[in-house]
Amino acid sequence: MTEPNVIIAGVGMECSDSLTVRAKNAAESADILIGAGRILRGFEYLRKETFCSYNACEIADFICGKGDKKIVVLMSGDCGFFSGARKLSEELDRRGVKYETIPGIASPVYLCSRLGIGWERLRFVSLHGAEANIVREVCSNEYVFALLGGEKDCGEVCRKLTEYGRGKVTVFIGEELGYPGEKITKGLAEELSGVITSKLCSMLIVNSEYEKYLASGIPDDEFIRGKAPMTKAEVRCSAVSKLCIGENDICWDIGSGTGSVSVEMALRCPRGKVYAVEKDGEAAELSEENFRKFGCDNVISVCGRAENVIKELPAPDCVFIGGSGGVLSEIVSAALSKNPSVRIVMTAVTLETLSESECLGEREIVEITAARTVRAGRYTMLRGENPVFVIRRLSR
Repeated sequence: MTEPNVIIAGVGMECSDSLTVRAKNAAESADILIGAGRILRGFEYLRKETFCSYNACEIADFICGKGDKKIVVLMSGDCGFFSGARKLSEELDRRGVKYETIPGIASPVYLCSRLGIGWERLRFVSLHGAEANIVREVCSNEYVFALLGGEKDCGEVCRKLTEYGRGKVTVFIGEELGYPGEKITKGLAEELSGVITSKLCSMLIVNSEYEKYLASGIPDDEFIRGKAPMTKAEVRCSAVSKLCIGENDICWDIGSGTGSVSVEMALRCPRGKVYAVEKDGEAAELSEENFRKFGCDNVISVCGRAENVIKELPAPDCVFIGGSGGVLSEIVSAALSKNPSVRIVMTAVTLETLSESECLGEREIVEITAARTVRAGRYTMLRGENPVFVIRRLSR
């Protein structure tokens, strides 16, 4: 079988000690080396023709103009770990160029080996030119590896963890891994909030108090309460379950009140976003306190009337309507216009609101009547809550 003329090779942490034999042999036998300047500098001793770029489209065009030349594209770390290799592969496939990929040593593998920790338990997050819900990831996982770069720095991550009440988690910061200036720092997030690091770094965050299960129907008294209305635990549990929220989903919570539904939505979409819409400023501030308490940095508080602010929100996968302010049909129409397949669940405590829910189209209606125990002297009795309708739009 003839080997392709193009090879995409991971070079590990840097281009000597962590370079695999296959990658080293490929670089030595290449006619042309391609890569970012930092990587190419490590191969200057080979005196090869080089093309300095990290733009996938630009590299693919260059390769297509070089005929049968043997070309090796050098990628930092491993080609399968938040690497530019994925986009380059797509560009080469589009042009019909055959290539081979050689793996390298990824930064989490290297850092964990230095710390004596098994990396198979890690949750991987990229903050290198990307947004991620780092607090939510840390809350729900014992080990989180974060790849940093660009504008994000370790101090900023530690400050955010501390702001959301997770300042006691243990943080390992690896700088210049594999290079002469390698440095590994350990401390609590609150201790490292002011740390200044090099741009080339990564973090391993260890949370021994991580969430061991996905909470559902969180007890009402665990939320910070005020005068704002709150969807009670039994109703909240049913409503959220009917939304079938995925981990990457975009959710709207209309009339968020204390934010209890927003919190339970956020727990189910750690890599998505929840937009908590509330017209009352005091309630919106209260809900933000609950978002911080439960470590939900994937919730964005939006203060304003729903019919005005949802026009600017991204298309939702799920919508919960706990309060419509008399404009239910407008809210439903706006959600459907952005995503005709959106999953919508709403609650109603009056027959008038139940009637208005006809704007959802075909519906499933469930009435929930709950009763809770209360003490009356030496006795325990049941006290009924108001019946609530949980209404789900049925997709066609």
